[in-house]
Amino acid sequence: MIKTILQRLLQGMLVIFVLVTITFFLVRLLPGHPFLGERKLPDHIIAQLNEHYGLNQGAGIQYLQYWKNILLHGDFGPSLVKESLQVSDIIAQAFPVSLLLGVLGMGLAICIGIPAGMIAAYKRGCGTDSLIMLFAMLGICLPAFVIAPLLGISLGKHIPGLSVAGWDNPLCVVLPALTLGLINAAYIARLSRGGMLEVLSQDFIRTARAKGLSSSRILRVHALRGGLLPAISYLGPAFAALITGSFVVESCFQIPGMGLHFVNATTDRDYFLIQGLVFFYGVLIVLANLAVDIALIILNPRLRSQSSQ
Repeated sequence: MIKTILQRLLQGMLVIFVLVTITFFLVRLLPGHPFLGERKLPDHIIAQLNEHYGLNQGAGIQYLQYWKNILLHGDFGPSLVKESLQVSDIIAQAFPVSLLLGVLGMGLAICIGIPAGMIAAYKRGCGTDSLIMLFAMLGICLPAFVIAPLLGISLGKHIPGLSVAGWDNPLCVVLPALTLGLINAAYIARLSRGGMLEVLSQDFIRTARAKGLSSSRILRVHALRGGLLPAISYLGPAFAALITGSFVVESCFQIPGMGLHFVNATTDRDYFLIQGLVFFYGVLIVLANLAVDIALIILNPRLRSQSSQ
């Protein structure tokens, strides 16, 4: 297992390097400039700002200096738009918000999606199966910018205490977490159903039934571990995406998380903030996928034997 983990870490480091490199050069191809705001600044002021932030140097020199600051000092640089704020400070402020939203959203998705998928697999071909898969398909097809307003109108305006915008009370997390949870629950339900159906068709399940074991015991003891492998494979990148990639949901509900900062940084051409968020997002993706690989090795005897070779 240690060899597999080291291989995954090396692959992840390469992915982060390529991701940051592509982002570094692409953001500089965006039209506009970080210092071109509503009020046009004099040319000599823009030249001074470029010199202060090192933007007057060649792209290659900037690139090498960026990696030097990260590797030697852990410094992602200052924000070009938010004065006196470092990129690391912005991430430190926004990450707990996105983390709370992601944990609650994923928790709801697991609590809804896995039981729904198991019930659909157990009731295969029945009306219950069709109904669950219908709602799952709706959750997959409807984008977040449609579900978020619908929940805001149907729940936010009729249940006292729920807020449809802002981050000023504990109940502000309910609607955005529910939005993210419903979307991901649809994917998890379909993956869980497919995995359970594959396991339930195996010979050892038929043997368990022939021995007289109850259906609930067969599902919990014999089919659950193997049937959830596809869903577990999805959870890693999905959780990382929930934490840092919920741009639409955070924008709809005006939540000061990493997604909202990423949208604003792209609009404002804040190069250093975009690069820092992409770097942080890449690290989360690598760690989430590593955690999933470890979980799959533990749950799947075949992978466990392969990793030990």
